[in-house]
Amino acid sequence: MKNSLGFDPREVPWTLQSEHWPAIKAQDLLADRLRWVFQNPPVWKPELKREPQLGVKAPAAAAVLIPIVLRGTEGQTPHVLLTQRTQHLSSHAGQIAFPGGKVDAEDPSVEHAALREAQEEVGLSPEFVQIIGTLPSYITGTAFHITPVVGLVSPEIIITPNPHEVDDVFEVPLAFLMNPANHRHHEFERDGVSRHWYSMPYQETHPSHSGLLKERFIWGATAGMIRNFYRFLLAANSL
Repeated sequence: MKNSLGFDPREVPWTLQSEHWPAIKAQDLLADRLRWVFQNPPVWKPELKREPQLGVKAPAAAAVLIPIVLRGTEGQTPHVLLTQRTQHLSSHAGQIAFPGGKVDAEDPSVEHAALREAQEEVGLSPEFVQIIGTLPSYITGTAFHITPVVGLVSPEIIITPNPHEVDDVFEVPLAFLMNPANHRHHEFERDGVSRHWYSMPYQETHPSHSGLLKERFIWGATAGMIRNFYRFLLAANSL
């Protein structure tokens, strides 16, 4: 799984954090608590803001939807919906991503752009999404200024991926992503440029294939935005 930088991110050495920060508690991942936190945000700073730039590109505004699907009885086991991008796309081909894309001139807001892109990519109708807030922008090496838009999603959704853009759609428990024990920190130097990123490999079980495990290697910008989401909730629940 080589990316545009010419290396396989899974093969780059990694470490876990030394700060011993806790996982976000289950009760703090429920819908009502998440709504309250975004309505009453803590004082905090995102850990990751910008990747090393790849060449000279004009900045482009983009938005992604972080769709939190309220699975389980009364949403007790929320999951995050993610996509696996197709291999032929011009940027971030084959990588795991949130639904999203460029903000068009016709989009009245980043929230509208995130919802529009989610509907175009995976068939997620806006009527099933309640936007509860946004996180600070994340700037990729390809000069996309991404605004993560957080939304609570009804479990009644029907997903219909766009085969041109999306190879697969899957869900990861929010509790897994909000546990720093699952956050691997990678460091890599090439051509005099030091790069740092997180990964969160998730072993997905396929019940229809006799419990066969499939690794979902979440890394790069997607993992960076997840890490910032964790730091946001950590600050909110450490008061």
